[in-house]
Amino acid sequence: MRLADTVEQVKRGPRIGWRWLAVLSYVAVIFILSAQPGLTVPGTFQYRDKVAHILEYGGLSLLVWHTARATWPNEPPLKRALLAALAISALGACDEKFQASVPMRDSSVYDWTADTTGALLSQLWGLSRSLRREVG
Repeated sequence: MRLADTVEQVKRGPRIGWRWLAVLSYVAVIFILSAQPGLTVPGTFQYRDKVAHILEYGGLSLLVWHTARATWPNEPPLKRALLAALAISALGACDEKFQASVPMRDSSVYDWTADTTGALLSQLWGLSRSLRREVG
């Protein structure tokens, strides 16, 4: 057993529930914002909404990365990253489906693609940190 594994195991405990509560709260905020009729991203940049989706789901993905690492420290990082990316991508699809029913809101496969891109970028960042930790 490596020292890093021992450190990760020590982090497990009662704080795990709080971490997942933070993830659920973030998801709730996403859906609360999605339920706002006519909500738009301010500015004049043409693709500002796609950037907002990437940042929104990238932030969620970072939170999930840290929470999953603390919850399942002995699982391979790649497995955690793939499951998290898939789950967040599915959540993005559900969010877009939900937005389709909200007046004055658009639902788009391009928004879902931006959601998934944000999730993947954050998971890749987390994987790179894990690999650097293993090598160095």
